[in-house]
Parts: sequence; C-alpha cells; structure tokens
Amino acid sequence: MGMEKLLAYLNSLQKADRLSLATRCQTSEGYLRKAISKGQRLGESLCINLDRESGGAIRCEDLRPDVDWAYLRTARELAQPSKTIKEGCP
Repeated sequence: MGMEKLLAYLNSLQKADRLSLATRCQTSEGYLRKAISKGQRLGESLCINLDRESGGAIRCEDLRPDVDWAYLRTARELAQPSKTIKEGCP
C-alpha cells in the first residue's frame, strides 16, 4: 500500500521536482523506483526524510507499518519543554 502511494507521488511530480525530492532525502530517484519495483523495505531514516520532504504526502506509517511511529511522534511531543504556571496565578 505505502509503496503504491510513493510511486503515485513520484509520478505526480515533474522530473526536476523528483530529483529535488530525492536529493533532499539523500537518495536517488533510481533507488526509490528500484525499491518500489522490488518491494524493498526502506530504512527508517529514509522514511522520515520522505515524510518530511513531501510535506506529509508520503507518511512513515504507510512506508513502514512495522515501525511504531506513533510512539516516536508522541515521544517527540512529550520531550517538548512544558509551560509552567507562574506562582500566584490561578
């Protein structure tokens, strides 16, 4: 399912945009197309790069459903410094 989404996304882009996406993800269009055609499992860091650089059009969860992405996303939110209430304020 996820690789079909990746293929559809790649095919929707102009050549220059595909090259730019691949470069920003530190890979090549050829590698992505080979991985799609062979049904290869992409590395977690590449999934994260694709998610980020596609603006969420390609989700980590779609590419690698075997990884607990929800935990990672939640852990990131929990790691944010919490706002404290000033003493004396209701």
